[in-house]
Amino acid sequence: MAKRADFLAANRGRRQPMPGFVLLVHDRQDGDPAKRVGFTVTKKIGGAVVRNRMKRRLRVLARELLPELGVAGADHVLIGRAGGVERDFGVLRAELAKALRKLGKPGKVG
Repeated sequence: MAKRADFLAANRGRRQPMPGFVLLVHDRQDGDPAKRVGFTVTKKIGGAVVRNRMKRRLRVLARELLPELGVAGADHVLIGRAGGVERDFGVLRAELAKALRKLGKPGKVG
């Protein structure tokens, strides 16, 4: 995802806050089963090096978990939180899997 409008639309969807990130899932309802993903890390988290490190970690997690746990036809947005850079990668992976399972239940996507 690259367009601001897509991120704003995802903000109207369901959200699952976790210690290292916030996951937003928004059903596009356009008939396309593709799972799209976007990443956001604000300057409050740190400088460019810290923000890019956080985005790299989130990209790897999404690449691993979205194909099997993501919601078909939905936009997924991962918003980095301050503690996400220091958190153990295995813990982040478990948190994302838990968040995707929670939001992936039928009838729960906004």
